[in-house]
Amino acid sequence: MVEDGGKSPISVRDPLEPDPPVDRPRGSLVIFLLVAIALILAIGFFYMTKDRNDNQADALIDSANSADSAVHVVGDAARNAADTLRKRD
Repeated sequence: MVEDGGKSPISVRDPLEPDPPVDRPRGSLVIFLLVAIALILAIGFFYMTKDRNDNQADALIDSANSADSAVHVVGDAARNAADTLRKRD
């Protein structure tokens, strides 16, 4: 090696020597951990809320079903009354 007046020595790397391993940046590890935590939280949220009963929605559906069955009863009564009137004529 040759020194140039107080400067650091210059080293020449052998071209056949493999490249030194490159470290992964820490930012990608942090992003991976944040995505993993978010995924775990989302899955937990869906499992916790999937069996939850919504009483207001159930009451609305029941009232709609009641109204629907009442309309069917009135329609059947009207059809029966019309059939009775046709038979008399």
